[in-house]
Amino acid sequence: MSTFQALTAVLDEDSIRAEFADRERQPLSPGDLRLEIAYSSVNFKDALAFAPRGGVVRNYPIVPGIDIAGVVTESASPDFAVGDHVIAHGYEIGTARDGGYAQESVVPADWAVKLETLTLREAATIGTAGFTAAMSVAAILDWGVAPASGPVIVTGATGGVGSASIDLLAAKGFDVVASTGKSTEADRLRAYGASEVIGRLPLDPDAKPRPLGRARWAAAVDCVGGATLADILSTTHYGGVVAASGLTGGAQLSTTVMPFILRGVGLLGIDSVQMPIDRRRALWRRIETELKPRNLDSIGVGVHIGEVPDVVERLRRGEFTGRAVIDMSRGWP
Repeated sequence: MSTFQALTAVLDEDSIRAEFADRERQPLSPGDLRLEIAYSSVNFKDALAFAPRGGVVRNYPIVPGIDIAGVVTESASPDFAVGDHVIAHGYEIGTARDGGYAQESVVPADWAVKLETLTLREAATIGTAGFTAAMSVAAILDWGVAPASGPVIVTGATGGVGSASIDLLAAKGFDVVASTGKSTEADRLRAYGASEVIGRLPLDPDAKPRPLGRARWAAAVDCVGGATLADILSTTHYGGVVAASGLTGGAQLSTTVMPFILRGVGLLGIDSVQMPIDRRRALWRRIETELKPRNLDSIGVGVHIGEVPDVVERLRRGEFTGRAVIDMSRGWP
């Protein structure tokens, strides 16, 4: 077979359209892997790949899909054999080179992680969002925050990172407070382990920001940024830490140095894209053991590849909750 099917994003003047097309199979370079893709997922970055001026794709047309879970069918690397189950995400996948919305993909072996105990569907359900959640929770644990330290706030709680973070923190015994603008999702967030569900922070958006507020949080996983992150920083306990990975609430951060120099608060940036492969593989080993989400079956929502354009639109509008997991075995349009 010299071609395979893929869902591509095509630039058409000032708009981007989703198009199912045949792609030419490319030869392997030394160190490459050819994967038969079993699952992918839909992340916010994938939604941006389909958006004009989304800012994540270098050149169109491209096959989006920043998560790839599949089986090695051809290997030009001594570290992987045909039949290995792998997860690949981050780096240039789905942004500068073709990603997971296809029947197959070629990726450098140095971007791939061999799975030991996770199934391919579990790995895709975790994907970039779950990996980012695991990075955030690991950062909080490694900072020295413990359940006895106090409650942990998770913002953007209904998203992929937020949902998985609640699950992981609750499994570690933390008192988790979920912050969301989707009050209808409160029961689901409690099922993941949240002890309390509150609205978006700051709760009073018209109130004048304070350099320091009443200390409430031992730590935070912030998936929102902007005014939400500023509010969290001003209300974090002495010696606490905030793991920040999102900017849906804005890229600007209006705050002061007070939380840092008077309370010793730490602000840690969480980036899964360029994480070196040795650290990436080590964290996936932790995900397969101590940091495996408990509710993968309910977090993952199975979708057909033909549903992806609709899911992307719903995700951009903030109407999709959980993790959209694409099962390639369900066929193609």
